[in-house]
Amino acid sequence: MTESSPKPEGAFSNEGLRAWLGAGLVSLATALAILAPFCWLGTASGHDIQFHISSWLDAAGQWKEGILFPRWTEWANYGFGEPRFIFYPPLSWMLGAALGSLLPWTWIPAVFVPLVQMFAGISAFALVRRFVSSYSAALLGVAAYVANPYALLVIYLRSDYAELLATSFYPLLLLFALRLCDFSESDAPLRKNLAWFSFLFAVVWLSNAPAGVLASYSLALLFFWAAVAQRTLRPALRGAGGLALGFGLASFYIVPAAYEQRWVNITSALATGLAPAENFLFARTADAEHDAFNQIASCVAVLMMVWTFGAAVVLWRRVSAGQNNKRTFVATLILAVLASVMMTRVMALFWNYLPKLRFVQFPWRWTAVLAVAFALFLAAATPRRAVILSWIVIVVLLGGTGAYLVQHAWWDSEDVNSVKAAVDSGEGFEGTDEYDPLGDDHTDIPQKQPEAKLISQEEADPAPKSDVRVIRWTAEDRVAIAKTKEPALIRLRLLHHPGWCVTVNGKPVKTMRTVSYNAILVPVPAGESRIEAHFIRTKDRVIGGTVSILSALAALVIAWLPKRQQSSA
Repeated sequence: MTESSPKPEGAFSNEGLRAWLGAGLVSLATALAILAPFCWLGTASGHDIQFHISSWLDAAGQWKEGILFPRWTEWANYGFGEPRFIFYPPLSWMLGAALGSLLPWTWIPAVFVPLVQMFAGISAFALVRRFVSSYSAALLGVAAYVANPYALLVIYLRSDYAELLATSFYPLLLLFALRLCDFSESDAPLRKNLAWFSFLFAVVWLSNAPAGVLASYSLALLFFWAAVAQRTLRPALRGAGGLALGFGLASFYIVPAAYEQRWVNITSALATGLAPAENFLFARTADAEHDAFNQIASCVAVLMMVWTFGAAVVLWRRVSAGQNNKRTFVATLILAVLASVMMTRVMALFWNYLPKLRFVQFPWRWTAVLAVAFALFLAAATPRRAVILSWIVIVVLLGGTGAYLVQHAWWDSEDVNSVKAAVDSGEGFEGTDEYDPLGDDHTDIPQKQPEAKLISQEEADPAPKSDVRVIRWTAEDRVAIAKTKEPALIRLRLLHHPGWCVTVNGKPVKTMRTVSYNAILVPVPAGESRIEAHFIRTKDRVIGGTVSILSALAALVIAWLPKRQQSSA
């Protein structure tokens, strides 16, 4: 690994521009090659595709209602809703919604993948070019990261677009972490590197929570090792400050997601088949279909281990004598070892007791961390005289892996259309187990229900539909007028959640619940009543938003204020 000499601050040569354009073209070409099977097989219908499509459609619909940052998922649970957008990080569903607002919805999966993977390649180039002297080898590292086997698994078999987005930032995040550790030279001052690191760390958390957990533990280990290796607390203190600032920037999401877990069935995320113990490498369960997929994921992880550590062995003898290069190599190797070991059952104790680690669910997700070392080591280990041969080998191996995964994927062109039809018709879609409000069993929720329904005090025969008139019905505001000859109950197509404030004729009212699926029942007196339900901003969201604003101001001060003061002086 040979680190390139940093350019003077502000310099930008034509050669540098051409290098970045070349990396962008390689990233785009590789991403389009990954997308090629979509052209004749349809859309890769992985495990999570309908979840993401429904989130995109719901968010885009709320934008049309004037809700810029949705929190309640309107069409989940067949229109009864769920607080999905509080718990699921916003960047992926906002990106999907934005693309769907500009392009036909059936195009979005095929646009999302190359867009994100192209950025992943550019992100990888930013890291690799600092430690690889050969431009051709650096481009090989770009292609290796864009088409790394784990990314192919996520694209073809899992359709986890949020995780794909989060891991596209991993190489950049590692680069700025290395700068905080003084393992990589930079033409920017430390304060700017700290601000950028915090921003990228926040972006990972705002893309995918499991990816954020993996990044948190990986970076904590990196900063600890840097402090030990250099016999100084500076890397640890810088890292701790950067992580804290990153958490602060993402607090508008993290604080409500952490606090409001007490209001939903969050432990359903660890139901049968989703717990770490059932997803270690080559784990066996009573579910043959689960084991078949786990076998594929395990083989992908082992394949990447072999390539990564094989390249590390080759690189070990050729690593530059420079202190930064050696420490960068060792730091990346430590992360690769950590990622590999954490996928095995011998680390079960850590999965059980380290905070929030079990909510990563699948130990083989650590392959996303391994992928960064995979790309960096392959590029750095490529000899100058064997670049073409290395390209051929990588193309054959990655192409073969991709072809295998394509054959084992499920392809369906109707996923987007089916979810869109359900939203357009007002029927809605199935809810998510872990985001189901407490007291609800969403498997009992009836479909094709009116927004507001008049029933007797005993929850028996329905009254005529004409007695209830809906005035306004959006994701966060529900208004209806009920006319009754005697006291009655109005069942709203809405599940109980502390964020909902319900009033009758302008006064707060104590609501009731349906027996099995926990919908809101509003008692109304005889005569005409105006029922309003508003999704209010709870204290935890106010606190989280305030912390994010203060953190953003702190980041701006760290990045810019000292320089301005110096210029004024």
